[in-house]
Amino acid sequence: MLQALTWAAAGTGFTALMTASGAAVVFLFHKKNSGALHRVMLGFAAGVMIAASMWSLLIPAIEQAESLGMAGWIPAAGGSILGIIFLLLMDYLLPHFGPESFHRGTSPSRTALLVLAVTLHNIPEGMAVGVSFALAARNGDTALLTASTALAIGIGIQNFPEGAAISLPLYQEGMGKGKAFLIGALSGIVEPVFALLTVLVAGTVQLVLPWLLSFAAGAMLYVVVEELIPEANLSQGGHTGTLGVMTGFLLMMILDVALG
Repeated sequence: MLQALTWAAAGTGFTALMTASGAAVVFLFHKKNSGALHRVMLGFAAGVMIAASMWSLLIPAIEQAESLGMAGWIPAAGGSILGIIFLLLMDYLLPHFGPESFHRGTSPSRTALLVLAVTLHNIPEGMAVGVSFALAARNGDTALLTASTALAIGIGIQNFPEGAAISLPLYQEGMGKGKAFLIGALSGIVEPVFALLTVLVAGTVQLVLPWLLSFAAGAMLYVVVEELIPEANLSQGGHTGTLGVMTGFLLMMILDVALG
């Protein structure tokens, strides 16, 4: 058990560090409140989240469900619906501002939903790493340990643009660089926390992991459609928001597919 906890902590410690590294990109930017750049950053965040929802969450959820003998579409669809309902409720509980009001300043609703969606996405990823290392330690399987390490490295590299997808839009909305970085970095802390919890209850988590992955996917897609894309494509913005979405989507898709 101690060995599994140590391996999981090391693996997800790396993934959390990569999230923080991505969030640190905000320190390289010296200009904010530019309308075009603001839309590009929101579009980039939307593109990253769309690709992550598909390749990091929904496809693994379907594959894991099928490996457990379930129909893959059931947790994929059911979990996504639950994630959408959850974020819909959060949206009503938070101060809500429509896209037409964003130019007046930072939207507490969008800021909170963006951070919440990416954080929710990191929870099942941390749990997946925890399950993988727990199985490797339990079976003493060197090949599985290598695969678990590769999984952690892959998720870590994918986390880099996700950290930037939080900190850059927050900075463009007027938040200070330090606070934007801190929020982006903290979104990755949930991965080691839930990886360690998963090691302790690895036997039961595998059954619900497909639902958790899909839940996070639904939550992320809700934020993209409800908040990010409408603001990134305001009429006066031309094609800058769209190009940001495409850039974020392609980058995240390449990372997800290349790193498996």
